[in-house]
Amino acid sequence: MQQAIGEALYGITCGNGGPFGAIVVKDGVVVGRGHNRVLGHHDPTAHGEVEAIRDACARMGTHDLTGCDIYTTGEPCQMCLCACLWANISHIYYGCTINDNALIGFRDEKFDTIFSGRNKLDGYLSEIDREACLSLFEHYRNLPHEGY
Repeated sequence: MQQAIGEALYGITCGNGGPFGAIVVKDGVVVGRGHNRVLGHHDPTAHGEVEAIRDACARMGTHDLTGCDIYTTGEPCQMCLCACLWANISHIYYGCTINDNALIGFRDEKFDTIFSGRNKLDGYLSEIDREACLSLFEHYRNLPHEGY
């Protein structure tokens, strides 16, 4: 998770977007990394998880990430959750929750209400290192940044 936090810090330092970083790991080796680039790329789909999946696929020369796990600083939104499923990510480890995301101005809760179904993924998502990720979110909240 520390590497995902590092990705997020890099992204917010560059002004690319919110405090969302992610890494894709296979057999204990980082095979992909990404951070939120929504503002930097003017792309609403450039979330940290999607960027990490794209990076892992490019590096590995595949579209199938079976056997890979993803570590992300915030519980994935519906788009990122579906991207992980499409990519065959084996497990998602996240730091901050959907409710924590809302505290820093993100509206993931709205889409969770519309699409629901997260409760049907029993055992697929695990919360870890929440306190470290909450510190990251607090750092972001205290920085001047563009809201979106």
